[in-house]
Amino acid sequence: MFEDQLQAVNELLKSNPKFREMYERHESLRNEIDETRHVRNQFDLERLKKEKLRIKDAMAAMLVEHTDATL
Repeated sequence: MFEDQLQAVNELLKSNPKFREMYERHESLRNEIDETRHVRNQFDLERLKKEKLRIKDAMAAMLVEHTDATL
């Protein structure tokens, strides 16, 4: 995730508690989706995927703000 922006991600992980919280939740959801793909019903799986995508979008917006601020 955000492989092309690793420096900015690392800076935000260190300096921004909200970004760190979202990053950790995103990783948790990714693991939960991977581990339970065969166990959960399709509705639950789609709900988890949507939450993961919402968090990723919010993190992407924070990365844009951070990058713009450091230029």
